[in-house]
Amino acid sequence: MSLVTHSGFPRIGLKRELKRSLESHWRGEAPAQALLDTARGLRRRHWRLAVDAGAHVVPCNDFSLYDHVLDTAVLFDAIPSRYRPIFAENALDGYFAMARGHKRDGHDLAALEMTKWFDTNYHYLVPELEANQHFALTGDKPLAEFREAREQGHQARPVLLGPVSFLLLSKTVDGSDRLALLEALLPAYIELLGQLADAGADWVQLDEPCLVLDLDGDDHAAYRQAYASLAEAHRPRLLLASYFGALGDNLTLASTLPVDGLHIDLARAPEQLDAVLDALPSGHILSVGVVDGRNVWRSSPDRVLPALRKARERLGGDHLWLAPSCSLLHVPIDLEAETTLDPKQRAPMAFARQKIEELRVYADALADQPEAMAALAAQQALLNAQVHTPGVINTEVRSRLNTLGPQASLRRSAYAMRRMTQSEIRPLPPLPTTTIGSFPQTDTLRKARAAYRSGRLDEDAYEAMLQAEIERVVRFQEAIGLDVLVHGEPERNDMVEYFGEQLDGYLFTKLGWVQSYGSRCVKPPVIYGDVARRAPMTVRWSSYAQSLTTKPMKGMLTGPVTMLQWSFVRDDLPRETVCRQMALALRDEVHDLEAAGIEIIQIDEPALREGLPLRHIDWPRYLDWAVECFRITAGGVRDTTQIHTHMCYSEFNDIIEAVAAMDADVISIETSRSRMELLDAFVRFHYPNGIGPGVYDIHSPRVPAVEEMLDLLHKALDVLQPAQLWINPDCGLKTRGWPEVELALRRMVDSARQLRDELQLAA
Repeated sequence: MSLVTHSGFPRIGLKRELKRSLESHWRGEAPAQALLDTARGLRRRHWRLAVDAGAHVVPCNDFSLYDHVLDTAVLFDAIPSRYRPIFAENALDGYFAMARGHKRDGHDLAALEMTKWFDTNYHYLVPELEANQHFALTGDKPLAEFREAREQGHQARPVLLGPVSFLLLSKTVDGSDRLALLEALLPAYIELLGQLADAGADWVQLDEPCLVLDLDGDDHAAYRQAYASLAEAHRPRLLLASYFGALGDNLTLASTLPVDGLHIDLARAPEQLDAVLDALPSGHILSVGVVDGRNVWRSSPDRVLPALRKARERLGGDHLWLAPSCSLLHVPIDLEAETTLDPKQRAPMAFARQKIEELRVYADALADQPEAMAALAAQQALLNAQVHTPGVINTEVRSRLNTLGPQASLRRSAYAMRRMTQSEIRPLPPLPTTTIGSFPQTDTLRKARAAYRSGRLDEDAYEAMLQAEIERVVRFQEAIGLDVLVHGEPERNDMVEYFGEQLDGYLFTKLGWVQSYGSRCVKPPVIYGDVARRAPMTVRWSSYAQSLTTKPMKGMLTGPVTMLQWSFVRDDLPRETVCRQMALALRDEVHDLEAAGIEIIQIDEPALREGLPLRHIDWPRYLDWAVECFRITAGGVRDTTQIHTHMCYSEFNDIIEAVAAMDADVISIETSRSRMELLDAFVRFHYPNGIGPGVYDIHSPRVPAVEEMLDLLHKALDVLQPAQLWINPDCGLKTRGWPEVELALRRMVDSARQLRDELQLAA
């Protein structure tokens, strides 16, 4: 029988046990040992769950308290010098200081830069390296977790981020060549592989996801150097793992490296199977990722089974492993926990546990077991029938989309004219201050929302509480002197789920949590049918907030691309078609906000860069439809209506032309962790519109001083015109507490006032 395995499991727990334990520890309510005990319990529970679902081999070292890339940096002593004093006092505190920043006991440190893991919504910490970087094996996490899995009776395979991808995903703070550090890094890998071999590991998985990117000759040379060195070492057998796309022109490289097996993603790139089979050396293992590790739909046996039979015929069953396409980190844990879902809606879905069960059925079918063949036939029949399920097809939506003309994506005037009109009708001070949208979601708000949803709090009482919270937020913003206000979004549970609940075509889970970063979890809604707006979604609360103040109030919407990227999307329509449906629904909301007197509307698109394909050749098509969808959403509004957008953790060099083509009047971006580095793309491009570079990192509990914010703003004014500059935090404030938000925003406003005074004196 072909071996069933997987390359990683969700870490957070079915009920977000890791999140709660982490945050309890960070608040000082629980000792480190309690956190470590929670982590150990989750690892053991997840190993058992995978084995009971049908896995022959489980991965280990895929678990992390915060982030696996950060784990790798700490494991190999790639710790920037500023954090070392904290590590000397307490290693766990040092680890979290790199992840979240640290401001106590005489230390005041910002966190490492954070960015998206390829084209997913998972964020990783970017290791900081420098020329002549020292590496050493300073920890035993992979070894300890391998031994732990073995003690629990499991056949286990340690998983490591491969050495070349580790360097390519890092940054050098001095501009030196990352790959020049490979020779210094490899001895630490060799030492660890030797320890794992001595401990009895038969296989080690080396994740090299960068093999699906566009690589150059230096990158290829680095791979050859790295794996030639590892091949000569005392080590277990090596499984080289790629995912998120096709190997493409890197296939020859991957298939000639001296390893013992290769994992490929056949969910994202099924077309690569024949080429891989032709290139794979004799005797090598091929691990085929045939179920999608990034979506919640069951696989199609009509597609998967022929591919598996072809691979088995070429390789034999002993050399074929069945696996998800990538780590299951990106999907929820167990569909069986979703007891409130309509059985007809739940039937075509599969979470992490169910995906492993699917793989076991495929393995049994390859072994010609009749029960497995019958199960797959029933699964295919169910998938074929899905199009006839009520709510899947909306003929009105499809007709509207078919008649959509190019004028739908146009503003009435060019930006220069709009800017003049807006400044005349709505004068703002130089360097206007605002926030990105949300304010802290307190325990009181969350409990009230839960009580309202369960029927324990009536509608009148709930709405009175929301009105009181909105007024509190508005009065606070007025008191500290913000120029453009927001209503704080107390009615919203999540920036995607809130809108999805008011749109046709969506369904929702109770425990479908996935990790975004650290303890931050999101519960992506599921798009199963055509998307349509039933009624206005935000107008009521934005209008109420505007009625409380004479200052301008921003209407806040999540943009169509982000709604798409941060949902589990149906797989029976092209993604761009689903996104255009979303854009039409949101366009109606924009026009209703405008009609209600909301003159500034922010359409957040933090995921636009995230959706960028991994290969450059595929970029133009994606950017064309992604930008078009944003423009459809904002299209047709009056020149007096100012359209904002927000993006975070984006490499803007890659997409600056597309960002400009969106034609938002103002864009706010994350720049505090990168110390304004992300502005470089806007400067080189001569971006003409308004820009709000974030001066306050909301992903850390640390509150920067006024002087630190001023320093960032001076860096911004070194490259931007004062008339372009807006002042705001990096992102929404939902996850922060009120005391730190109050202090940070007061300091932000103070920094803006000081900078205005400086500019006035200079003038």
